Amino acid sequence: MTGDELRQKYLDFFKTKDHLILPSAPLVPQNDPSLLWINAGMAPFKMYFDGRKEPPKKRIATSQKCIRTNDIDNVGRTDRHQTFFEMLGNFSFGDYFKEETIIWAWEFVTEELNLDSKKLWITIYKDDDEAFNIWHDIIGLTKERIIRMGKKENFWQIGTGPCGPCSEIHYDRGPEYGTGPEDVVGGEGDRYLEIWNLVFTQYNYTEQGEYKNLPNKNIDTGMGLERVASILQGVESNFETDLLKPMITYLEGDSGVDYKQSEESKMAYRLIADHIRGITMSIFDGVMASNEGRGYVIRRLLRRAVRYGGKLGYNQPFLYKMVPVVIDTMSGGYPRLEDKEGQIIKAVKGEEERFFKTLRQGLNILSEMIEGLKEDGKKELSGQKAFRLYDTFGFPLDLTKDVLKENSLSIDEEGFQKEMNKQKRRAREAREEVGFGSTKEDQLLKDIAGEIDKTDFVGYKHMSNQARILKIIKDDNFVDCIKEGEQAKLILDKTPFYAESGGQIGDKGLIKSGKTQAFVSDTIKKMNFFLHIIEIKKGSLATGEEVELEVFENKRKATMRNHSATHLLHQALRDVLGEHVDQSGSLVEADRFRFDFTHFSALQKDQLEEIEYRVNEKIISNLNVKIEDMDIKKAKEKGAAALFTEKYGQTVRVVQMGDYSIELCGGTHVNRTGDIGLFKIISEGSVASGIRRIEAVTGFKALEYVKNKIDILNNSAQLLNTDSTEFLDKVNRLKNKLSEMEKEMRSLKDKIAHSKSTDIIDQFKEVHGVNLLTHKVDNVDNNALRKMADELQNKIESGIIVLASVLDNKVLFVIKITSDLVSQGYNAGKMISKVAQIAGGGGGGRPDMAQAGGSKVNRVDKALKKAKEIVNNK
Repeated sequence: MTGDELRQKYLDFFKTKDHLILPSAPLVPQNDPSLLWINAGMAPFKMYFDGRKEPPKKRIATSQKCIRTNDIDNVGRTDRHQTFFEMLGNFSFGDYFKEETIIWAWEFVTEELNLDSKKLWITIYKDDDEAFNIWHDIIGLTKERIIRMGKKENFWQIGTGPCGPCSEIHYDRGPEYGTGPEDVVGGEGDRYLEIWNLVFTQYNYTEQGEYKNLPNKNIDTGMGLERVASILQGVESNFETDLLKPMITYLEGDSGVDYKQSEESKMAYRLIADHIRGITMSIFDGVMASNEGRGYVIRRLLRRAVRYGGKLGYNQPFLYKMVPVVIDTMSGGYPRLEDKEGQIIKAVKGEEERFFKTLRQGLNILSEMIEGLKEDGKKELSGQKAFRLYDTFGFPLDLTKDVLKENSLSIDEEGFQKEMNKQKRRAREAREEVGFGSTKEDQLLKDIAGEIDKTDFVGYKHMSNQARILKIIKDDNFVDCIKEGEQAKLILDKTPFYAESGGQIGDKGLIKSGKTQAFVSDTIKKMNFFLHIIEIKKGSLATGEEVELEVFENKRKATMRNHSATHLLHQALRDVLGEHVDQSGSLVEADRFRFDFTHFSALQKDQLEEIEYRVNEKIISNLNVKIEDMDIKKAKEKGAAALFTEKYGQTVRVVQMGDYSIELCGGTHVNRTGDIGLFKIISEGSVASGIRRIEAVTGFKALEYVKNKIDILNNSAQLLNTDSTEFLDKVNRLKNKLSEMEKEMRSLKDKIAHSKSTDIIDQFKEVHGVNLLTHKVDNVDNNALRKMADELQNKIESGIIVLASVLDNKVLFVIKITSDLVSQGYNAGKMISKVAQIAGGGGGGRPDMAQAGGSKVNRVDKALKKAKEIVNNK
């Protein structure tokens, strides 16, 4: 059975058990800052497990993409560890429980997968008699095949919150896979494989240390796709399955190195296959390599794969050529991968090229470190410096050791390990595993979820209405009333206020009741409730009171113009730049909006002009904006663009602008594109590798922007005693005149430099057998100072020239050394860094010529004296 067939069989099986089959969520967690990556099948459903949100159905099944990096050092070394993997899972939110879970699990593995029941072993939590009775009395397993284990092995819990016992199904691969003490059920050996974990979430662990029964018990199961595929395909590890082996086969043919040539080559193959799969799927989900967060993880995975590629003989980019192999292997489960192939290849290749460049840079830095060690008479490179090479430049430790060894030097490995441990500790502290952390406010809302209905949003059609106050939250507690000057959050039965979502900010406005007036500064949504963040300006408000709500209409309409413009911009970007463009983020406010999208280079002036023209063309065309709710499958059939980073329900809101743009969107929009008025791009730039950002304005703000530009043009023209039509010609004439004057000035400076060099040529003094000149001048810039040094060097056969200039309250230094002294070990680059340091600056350069700057003009003489000391002490 192939991996694709196994995935489909699992989902089809649970569809027959009345489960809603959902596609995998993106690897990037949504609305969950506690997670860096989706790292388990249940992670996208945390809000259903803890009651913050109602699931679309109480039974759900998925095949979920996951990334885990906590065991990254074991990837390639063992048969099972991976950074990227797929987790098959079925979930119940207060519906079925242990009996159905166990019966269906047994049915699937024995009847659907035809695994030999005699090779299956079960572990349960030691006190879980209910699970034991189901396995023993209903399934019919003997007592010997059901092993009770402790809390560490068979009880799922992370801090306080929902938790419970679990039961695992293990498969015995036979004694040929091991007979040692670790080859037991639940052991670390390779003989018994855990293939399915069934978690029974039945308790709530309190801060007082009590396990209380949950009113609604949940089920969370997880089956590793690659692990089960390895059993069904009869191979020794996950890496030999059809989900990973194609990458290894490609590498074998490309590198010419046999997969099993050695343990080292085997590990390299496995690690590269795993990492390129994780990199490809992450970029597919919108993550680009960078120096922080998820982007940093991708960068480290890629650099790690490149380093291990070196063991297979690769010394130039090669990973990008594996992307089509990954896509061909994974597209059965993720057909849209093929649409992103070009984009992913480009991203991987660009990052590889940058890394090979930094590797070369690392070699140069290491060479300087070696030179410094030799000068100081030391034999060992500090662990701190070696770690900086490793961490900043991705320079491999083993390569550092090899280069040092060639120079009869060693490395402080203990110091390196200390720095590595510090970094791991920082990463561990920053990383949150799957948990159910919630605020006190979340708990309050959870408590009233069954008591009051969700907020009825009427803001698509109305900007004012009457409503009743259902709850008032102040300082994380419910209160009955609030008075003038106090701040709180209101829950109402209905509201026209849009709550921040999908990049669009929450509405602002007023809430009134008689003489009472409250200012709404923001509107947010939690669970199914709209929270109106208010401050009482006059009077008081109480629970149960009828109030009048009024959205600031001008701000809402401006926000609507901007939001509709993002849809037109998205399509225009795809038209001009290509189908690889996808939205990767946005912020829609009343005054402006920003739009982030995938693209690999800065946009040219003509491209920006074309994009701006196309958007305005659609505005002038006054296209009808049609908004309707429909089934997500129908919406996608119509071609509606969906964000991979968003999680959609079965029914979605579709926003269509004529025949030009169609997207899934919950935001507020204009009735016709002509209502946008005018669209103007104000900036374009990079926010991350492969991610660009456009900022733009519409409507009155666009008019204001254009007016400001015209005012600047007119005022500038007035300063030059001309009008706006002649302004450009006048500027060009002035520019040409300035260029001629600068040319004359350079000529004069050259003559001055020549004159000054003639004046000071006789100031050379012999120091320690070396012809040395140190001299200070005033108001000479870098170029002229360098010219002086060149002139002086041309007049001597051997010597060192150290010049300093004080210009605009700063110090400039230039050092020139003749070739005979360079060959004796004198180095201008090193010398100038020590000289400039005295004057509060720094710099560098070649052994024969170097430049530097400084800020302490009163220390120039001491700096020049330092130059004499360096020569004297050589």
